[in-house]
Amino acid sequence: MKVSENPLEVRQHNALTTARYEYTETQLDVFFYLLSQLRRSQTDTIYEISVQAMSELTGKQYNYKQLREATQAMGSRCFELETTDELGREVFRQLWLFKRIDYVTGTGRLRVEFTEPAIPYLFDLQANFTSFELQAALLLTSKHAKRIYTICSQWKDKTETPKFRILELKQILGLADTKGHEQYSEVSMFKAKVLDVAVKQINELTDLRIGYRLHKNGRSFENLVFTVSKQAVAMPVPFELLPGAPTAAGLAVHQVENAGRLLAQLGIVTPALVERILASAAHVAACNKFAHDLKTGKHGKSHSLSGLLLTILGIKKASNGPLFEGTTQKPR
Repeated sequence: MKVSENPLEVRQHNALTTARYEYTETQLDVFFYLLSQLRRSQTDTIYEISVQAMSELTGKQYNYKQLREATQAMGSRCFELETTDELGREVFRQLWLFKRIDYVTGTGRLRVEFTEPAIPYLFDLQANFTSFELQAALLLTSKHAKRIYTICSQWKDKTETPKFRILELKQILGLADTKGHEQYSEVSMFKAKVLDVAVKQINELTDLRIGYRLHKNGRSFENLVFTVSKQAVAMPVPFELLPGAPTAAGLAVHQVENAGRLLAQLGIVTPALVERILASAAHVAACNKFAHDLKTGKHGKSHSLSGLLLTILGIKKASNGPLFEGTTQKPR
């Protein structure tokens, strides 16, 4: 199988990377996928995205109600960022990205129109941008891990990020506001619920390996630095990838290898079935998520892990009917 050595890349203005805003996991999926669709040479304000194409990359199924609620909230939330105005003065800006979002009836497509002030943060970014792998960002299930992944991606060519005040990082992640309301006020809780979860997911599922150091000011922890390095390529899988198979868009080699390793571990070794699974970006994403859930004990009580995985992939029917209506197929 041929796998892209250059997975689909997203470019995001650095001001948006460290902006203060709070999106859910689904909202971040929509936002990142939308960013990946922008045509660099055309500063159009209107773009359409395919829900099916996004689903194939994320390995998730999005229903109409879920998406509608997600995009409705996206339209009302602003990005707060530090930038310069037209006169070169430093300003703290509140920015709304979306003017309207249309659901095109019967097509499974969303039509998004950006506001005019958002255009400079979406196009002609030159050197002032953060690049990250779309597939990696979509695989992360923690909304905080998604944001921390993009922040660390900005410094992936360095050994560490600049020093963040813990309160500042919480504001970026939407965990603290200007009125003094703050979630996870105890550092131990912030570590357990946010930082450690993000580090684990990023190290297991993305092209980066990160860690963090906390720094005290007196007796209290006040600052934080993320260490960042590019992820080493996973060890070769214990089977031969089939040559000539179609490329799954947006995938890195290590993501396919990790999925292949899981299949071998579960005894799913029929060549045609393995090829079919690894040729699909959605299947590879689902396999990697399944492997993560397996490590965390989520599937520990299942009698047949291979059967459960094939059911999740829509290849095998669940006992109560197909998991994905209209998409379940029999193995060939």
